[in-house]
Amino acid sequence: MNVIELIVLGTTKIGENALVVHSLSREYGRRGFVVRVGKGASPSLLLPLGIIEADITENPRSTLWNARHLSASIPLIGIRNNLYKNTITLFMSEVLYRTVKDGANEEGLYDWCRKSILTLDAMESDFSNFHIRFLLELCSALGFSPTFEDLLPHIDRNDGKGHFEALRGFMQSSFSESMLIPLSGADRNKIAEDILRYLEFHTESSINVRSLRVLHELFL
Repeated sequence: MNVIELIVLGTTKIGENALVVHSLSREYGRRGFVVRVGKGASPSLLLPLGIIEADITENPRSTLWNARHLSASIPLIGIRNNLYKNTITLFMSEVLYRTVKDGANEEGLYDWCRKSILTLDAMESDFSNFHIRFLLELCSALGFSPTFEDLLPHIDRNDGKGHFEALRGFMQSSFSESMLIPLSGADRNKIAEDILRYLEFHTESSINVRSLRVLHELFL
């Protein structure tokens, strides 16, 4: 039995008292674990991008291992008490769930993801552009490291020039500078869609992120 730290990407219910927790970990990469859910279990532990600890029991005869004795590794008070940040983590977890294939263990991905979550948790203001920066850094974390020219074939030119120039600005800015780029909700949405198309092409995945619409409505 190993005690490890997990980042929660989502859950799938199996039966009345069990869930598959889809997660990222340093040890196992992207992997699902079976968790037995009792009446007294706290659902807050399994919110998107929660950082938890669990006892993992490996089973050589099954691809689904058990996770027990779940507890919060870091409470993420700054995220959980903020509707906007919670919605951003919903988007981030959905993107990770759809881009990182089950069984993949990209070197450094877990530590980068953990750092991103803690950065968002600590921010007090000016985080409306965070999910765009997250997408660009995710490209690099997965080994693509795009230049602006690499993104050009995936940009929808019919959306006008505003988001085109803003995306160039993101590519040339530091993290703190990119948080201050003035954008409408519509342009944020368009930029996110451009980067998602790039990710779809390079991961050969269909990335239909439903939470992007919610972000658009919140960050007008």
